[in-house]
Amino acid sequence: MKPIVVIPTYNERDNLEKLVRQVLNLNPALELLVVDDNSPDGTGDLAESLAAETGRVSVLHRSGKLGLGSAYREGFAKALEMGADLVVQMDADFSHDPAMIPYFFEETRNSDLVIGSRYLNGVSVVNWPLRRLMLSYFASVYTRVITGLTISDCTSGFKCFRAEALRAIDLSSIRSDGYSFQIEMNYRCKEKGFRISEVPIIFIDRHAGTSKMSKKIVREAVLMVWKLKLGSLLGAVLPKGRG
Repeated sequence: MKPIVVIPTYNERDNLEKLVRQVLNLNPALELLVVDDNSPDGTGDLAESLAAETGRVSVLHRSGKLGLGSAYREGFAKALEMGADLVVQMDADFSHDPAMIPYFFEETRNSDLVIGSRYLNGVSVVNWPLRRLMLSYFASVYTRVITGLTISDCTSGFKCFRAEALRAIDLSSIRSDGYSFQIEMNYRCKEKGFRISEVPIIFIDRHAGTSKMSKKIVREAVLMVWKLKLGSLLGAVLPKGRG
């Protein structure tokens, strides 16, 4: 198996080198793809240095901040082009523990999408204010009620996909971002009949940098669940197109 970890970055120079070394030390077969949005702090240049040093890091440079969802879309497409069998998505700020990655790989023996869940065994979040914790938790509850997804953490950004699942999804049709992107990817996997499972993680808030959360991201997620549900209902009642 060829596993590739996709990490979007914007001003993550303080975290990147330590994270890259921790990830690569997990397994000699692991490769890492950094998707950098033209970070002013030189994150992209550091990624290139690590690529030259290790031979197991690739860098996808983008023109600027184009959104987390588009970073993952481009990263996933590039990882598949590189021949990945398993694709991990994770943040660059150590809120996602690299030590969990081997557990994801183990779980993919029986699942096509493995989600690192903050809510599978109670609440496993450190350093979040109560308001943000409640927002995240009830976003998952809201999503489950509307869409029928049976996932405890619908907005988690720490996941592992089998390549077959990503290939089956039309990534170019997914335009959502933030929480909304995570929800839509989960739903598309369910829609295609792929097996989804969760493993418990402990989520620790950012070690360095600033949060990417915004009101726009929250609003988009609220609307996305209805878009997915209505799209599913319309697909069920409208006649299928003829080939």
